[in-house]
Amino acid sequence: MSGILDRFRLDERVVVVTGASSGLGAATAVAAAQAGAHVVLGARRVEELRGTAALVEAIARKALVVATDVTQVEDCRHLVRQAVDAFGRVDGLVNSAGMATAVPALRETPSEFRAVVELNLMGSYWMAQAAAEAMTAGGSIVNVSSILGLASAELPQAAYASSKAGVLGLTRDLAAQWSARKSIRVNALAPGFFESEMTDLCPPGYLETLASRTPLGRIGGPDEIAAAAVFLLSDASSFMTGATLVVDGGLTVA
Repeated sequence: MSGILDRFRLDERVVVVTGASSGLGAATAVAAAQAGAHVVLGARRVEELRGTAALVEAIARKALVVATDVTQVEDCRHLVRQAVDAFGRVDGLVNSAGMATAVPALRETPSEFRAVVELNLMGSYWMAQAAAEAMTAGGSIVNVSSILGLASAELPQAAYASSKAGVLGLTRDLAAQWSARKSIRVNALAPGFFESEMTDLCPPGYLETLASRTPLGRIGGPDEIAAAAVFLLSDASSFMTGATLVVDGGLTVA
C-alpha cells in the first residue's frame, strides 16, 4: 500500500519546464527530476540549458534541451512535439519563462511594455495551449505568476505586475475550461522575492529592507519555490485547480 509521500513523486512522468536556463526555472527542473520525472527544458539560452540538463542527468533522469522562444507560437508547439517525440507523452508543464523591468510608468515605451506582456502572459498561454493538446487525463499545468500580481512592492513595474496579474486570470479560466473537460489541472504559483537574476533590478538595500518586513525575516531560496512547483505537479495536489499558491515568506500578509 502506497504512503502519503508517494503522492509527491513524479516517477517516469514527463515535465516540460520553460525558462529552465537559470534561476527558478532551472531549480524547478532539477527538483522535478529529483522527484522522479524526466524533463524537457526550454529557453532561448541553449548553453545554459545544457548546464541544467547536466544537473538532471547527474541524478539519473533524462533531459531534453530545446531552444525555445515562448513568444513564438511555433516554438511552443515545437517544444511540445519534441517532448512527445522523445518520450511519447507530456504529463506536466511549468511556465517559468519570464522577464521583469523597472521603468517608471511615464517613461515606459509601448515596445518595452509589450515585450514583458508577450513573454510573461502570452508566452504562458501559447505554451499551455500546446501542452494541453498533448496531455492526457491527469496532466498538470503550473503557471508562475508573482505576488506583484496581487500587491505592490513599491517598485515601478507596471508591465510586470500587469502581466503577472494576467497570468492569475489565465490560470483560473483555463482551469475552468480544462479541468472537467480534459481532466487537466491548472494552478498558479505566486512567488515573493527569491534569489534570481530578476532581483538584480532591485535598488541597493531594497532586498534587505524587504526581508526585514517579511514575517520569516528573509527572501526565499530557489529550492523553496521549486518544491512548491513539484507539489502542484504531483498527485499531492490532486484536488487543486484554478488555485494560486502564494510562496512569499508571509510578505503579503505583513
